[in-house]
Amino acid sequence: MSEAVIPEADGPAAPLQLVGSAEADGVLDALPQRQRVQADVARFKGKSGEVATLTGDTGAERVLVGVGDGASAMALRALPSRLTPGLYTLTPRRGGPEPADVALAFALGSYRFDRYKARRGEPGPRLVAPDGLDLAELRAVSHACALARDMINTPAADMGARQIETIAREVAEAFGARASVVVGEGLLDAGYPAVHAVGRAAAPDRAPRFVELSWGDSGPMVALVGKGVVFDTGGLDIKPSAGMRTMKKDMGGAAHALALGRMVMAANLPVRLAVLLPVAENAISGDAMRPGDVLNSRKGLTIEVGNTDAEGRLILADALARAAELEPDLTIDFATLTGAARIAVGPDLAPFYTDDEGLAAEIEAASKATEDPVWRMPLWSPYDAAIDSDIADLKNDPDPWAQAGSITAALFLRRFAPKGAWVHYDIFAWNARSRPGWPAGAEAQAVRGLYRMLKTRYA
Repeated sequence: MSEAVIPEADGPAAPLQLVGSAEADGVLDALPQRQRVQADVARFKGKSGEVATLTGDTGAERVLVGVGDGASAMALRALPSRLTPGLYTLTPRRGGPEPADVALAFALGSYRFDRYKARRGEPGPRLVAPDGLDLAELRAVSHACALARDMINTPAADMGARQIETIAREVAEAFGARASVVVGEGLLDAGYPAVHAVGRAAAPDRAPRFVELSWGDSGPMVALVGKGVVFDTGGLDIKPSAGMRTMKKDMGGAAHALALGRMVMAANLPVRLAVLLPVAENAISGDAMRPGDVLNSRKGLTIEVGNTDAEGRLILADALARAAELEPDLTIDFATLTGAARIAVGPDLAPFYTDDEGLAAEIEAASKATEDPVWRMPLWSPYDAAIDSDIADLKNDPDPWAQAGSITAALFLRRFAPKGAWVHYDIFAWNARSRPGWPAGAEAQAVRGLYRMLKTRYA
């Protein structure tokens, strides 16, 4: 990928001057007449998202960038789409937002997915790294987010189980991690029966698998678990066509776990890390699991399949049971799990569940600091009865009386989660509408805040 933030200028650069609403009049009054007219034509008032390019005889002399009250750096993700290709520097400004946060927003907002475009790789605006910026860390974070977004944006035909395994192996090789993979029928012998059941109907070259990365030799164990359903037809409880349209993103949990794991390894945090990816295609064939089937699980609990379209929690059950065997200090799982989560909080917020009050406070503080929005949801134990089964230990489709589909999914996972600190994210991983800095398509959610939390907790 081309770098949006570079270490030093390699040519003439136009300064970016951040201007808040309260200071806009003073800045405009101090401009030469010609540039004041240019700012007036651009209707520049210092509001967030406004841009005014001020030119002289030799081109752009500086660019005024509105930051409103100055509180949000991530609003400047929109900036690259409002600038012409070229080189820019950031003019120091007293007060927020911080230059490092602006640079990260610039990098995230420069993301483009043009793999399938006839015209791709065209140059965009570039920003010279502000003084004191840890450019290596900025790139580690922005590259990890881009990796997740690339994986989620890629159509299922080109992002199957084998491709996720390949990417995981590449990440492992880059950072000296160990990779182990169990494929197809081997899942039964290795103790991953639920992963096998969900993925067994897929074509042989898209066979299900369990991918495990191990990194670090000392320190607390951190387990990252990600749902990797590479395409979800719904199984025999088949989705309507509209419901299938974006199901290439149903492996978004695996992409997020890999992205966060990549950040942890790049930062060389003093932890032992396990990245656990149950990967399967929920396809339809004569061997597909059926409503009413009872599955075994790695933990030994039996699961009645009430709905084959509630498959993500099945593969996560095996993965969380594997995580428990590692006796982690902290377990984080990611899954594009329920439409109910979208009804509860919409597309922009990443809802999370945990019984650990201290962990919840750490997550919320880091989320606020990084402008990576999340919302804590309740693990409401009275709804546990909704996933009890008459013939098995539990079932994957809750009784209708409970109604709260995201909560009951989290309660299902809690029965398999390791003891101790555990948090579950029911992410959307998608921008349903396109806006500057947030193009329609894949989005990385919660991982920047979690990376900040992990650094604070363990570094």
